[in-house]
Amino acid sequence: MSNSPFDLHHDAAYQHWREDKLATAPTDLGALIVEIGDPRQLTASEHAAILERCRLANMAIYVGTTGDDPSKGIPAALGAHFGLHRLDHNRGADDDAITSLTVQTDVAHREYIPYSNRAIDWHTDGYYNAPERQIHGLLLHCVHPAADGGENALLDHEILYIQIRDHNPEFIRALMQPDCMSIPAHHIDGEEIRPHQPGPVFSVGANGALHMRYTNRARNIVWRDDPLTAAAVSYLKNLLRTPSPWHFLGKLQAGWGLISNNVLHTRTGFNDDATPRLLYRARYYDRIAGC
Repeated sequence: MSNSPFDLHHDAAYQHWREDKLATAPTDLGALIVEIGDPRQLTASEHAAILERCRLANMAIYVGTTGDDPSKGIPAALGAHFGLHRLDHNRGADDDAITSLTVQTDVAHREYIPYSNRAIDWHTDGYYNAPERQIHGLLLHCVHPAADGGENALLDHEILYIQIRDHNPEFIRALMQPDCMSIPAHHIDGEEIRPHQPGPVFSVGANGALHMRYTNRARNIVWRDDPLTAAAVSYLKNLLRTPSPWHFLGKLQAGWGLISNNVLHTRTGFNDDATPRLLYRARYYDRIAGC
């Protein structure tokens, strides 16, 4: 991380990056929105507009014209426009590795909150994955919104990093420890479905980009047992629940989507009408190209 703004030994690099980030970071949800035609066939100007927002906020919201077209080719093609190809074949995903997020009550899905209508607290996707399977890109595409509820709160993890580091750089050091946050092994009927997985909250990839791995869950999580980590996590959680100019809340409509570098997000609880809520979720090992 030599000369990286995320290296605690290089404060000058951090201050320069911080100044640029805060000067350009959007503080209005509307600044993230790009109106496009068909996501499968972006024009050069549409691609540039989405990429610009991703460079500023690690995310963009596209408003497309495909409506309630259920083709999975829509999010797949949109992701490919931005170098997102390596899908995570996670448990619960469909055979093509793109997940249908809708209420499902079968044995394979009913224990997991994303397939219910319950609220989901702050998290980044794939926080339980092994280091070589970290999720760097996340795409959500709405086919049909919930009749009531189902909004997403969004927060750029780089902004959260700034808030924490400005308060106490040692908190960042604690959150970068390789055993800072551990997810215990998951068993079903005596079979280990997912192994115990420790890891940092903040890390820096080989490309120099900041990555965040986090969940606000209260159960089935183990934090590094030391006072500094406890204080850092407490401060992080307080920041998440404290409104700021960089906290956004919105609801995707049919044909709309979110493309991001796996930013922090939530989901409110929801109620369906005759047509159930359906979003497609694509998780990628790739980061948005050019961002």
